[in-house]
Amino acid sequence: MARSRILVVGAGFAGIDCVRRLERKLSRTDVEISLVTPFSYQLYLPLLPQVAAGVLTPQSVAVSLRRSAKHRTQIIPGGAIGVDTKAKICVIRKITDEIVNQPYDHLVLAPGSITRTFDIPGLVEHGRGMKTLAEATYIRDHVIAQLDLADASHDEAERASRLQFVVVGGGYAGTETAACLQRLTQNAVKRYPRLNPEQIKWHLIDIAPKLMPELGDKLGLAALEILRRRGIEVSLGVSVADVGPEKVTLTDGRVLPCRTLIWTAGVAASPLVGTLDAETARGRLVVRPDMTVPDADGVFALGDAAAVPDLAKGDDAICPPTAQHALRQGRKVADNVIAQLRGRPLEPYAHKDLGLVVDLGGKDAVSKPLGIELRGLPAQLVARGYHWSALRTHVAKTRVLTNWMLNAVAGDDFVRTGFLMRGPSTLRDFEHTDAYLTPEQVREHTASLRARA
Repeated sequence: MARSRILVVGAGFAGIDCVRRLERKLSRTDVEISLVTPFSYQLYLPLLPQVAAGVLTPQSVAVSLRRSAKHRTQIIPGGAIGVDTKAKICVIRKITDEIVNQPYDHLVLAPGSITRTFDIPGLVEHGRGMKTLAEATYIRDHVIAQLDLADASHDEAERASRLQFVVVGGGYAGTETAACLQRLTQNAVKRYPRLNPEQIKWHLIDIAPKLMPELGDKLGLAALEILRRRGIEVSLGVSVADVGPEKVTLTDGRVLPCRTLIWTAGVAASPLVGTLDAETARGRLVVRPDMTVPDADGVFALGDAAAVPDLAKGDDAICPPTAQHALRQGRKVADNVIAQLRGRPLEPYAHKDLGLVVDLGGKDAVSKPLGIELRGLPAQLVARGYHWSALRTHVAKTRVLTNWMLNAVAGDDFVRTGFLMRGPSTLRDFEHTDAYLTPEQVREHTASLRARA
């Protein structure tokens, strides 16, 4: 009897927890498990701002998939660019640009999300994101390069534009990014005697009226006070109207001389969702409580790409795109795939939020574990303890803890790695958002396969 083919798309929290549970509970003789991902590591996304600030090395947050003692999953190095649920074929573009067709019996879609952008002139050309390891490394190089270039310049206008930095998005990613990078430049300027520290300005901008509203009013205000005390100018109820190579225009009419715009204003589901020609809600695939996709035999969707009903909140609520939901959804989908294989009923996903942590660098943090509001050093210990415990391998935990200790003792380092390209890279360059097929192209592609067969 042929082994069932399980294909998992995406190596984020959801995809990897699903794969690991399948490996533990199913034998080699039962199934053939394949994983589609461009890189053979799981990126610990919440720590990317610390990579951008140089507190952590890139390798420390890239957890190898091959270190697991039970690893037997075939890793297909590439990205899924289309799915034909009728033919049960996933179209994959390998990292060599070769197009391959992967048949499946059970498909787990966990492709994650991309940076959400809007139709703002110049945004795609001049904005940078904070969604991938390459972006975080690039931004670190870019920020330090601005200090180097400003230090070498005799043009005051050029200096002003190089020493102003704008972060858009008052959520966790944007707030942590602004806080960590501002701390980096604040410490770095001591090594640049020709630069005036008062010229270095960081702006955090969000169209929402509150900073991180999920934290509640008290902790949100506490985080706002910390940022402003550090000298970060926080503008709420404001967005970006236009982005140029040397300036940023805001919707309130202000024009900021600036060559660095970091865009973290939310995420959107992977464009792979649009290739299925299935129902979506808020851009995410509509799924049942057991995370099966209606009218798609053997297909599950979860994580940032799926509108998973939040049974704990009820009504029409869907689970937010957070790591703790993705982890638990991955395990539940694995159990449901196994149940489907064995003819057992599937179970719905239900999970109560455990709380939130926000690391603002140094001793500054705000956290809300299990509804308990913390700030300062206790919040920092909770935030770092949570992230450290969530890392999958002992090697990753050792690297992160060593990096934290070294940074605490020796301080920041201000060396560029040399990966900065002469031409500025864009959001599209890093996240490859133009690589996907349309539903029609997917059907044409699989129809030609059937014709040849």
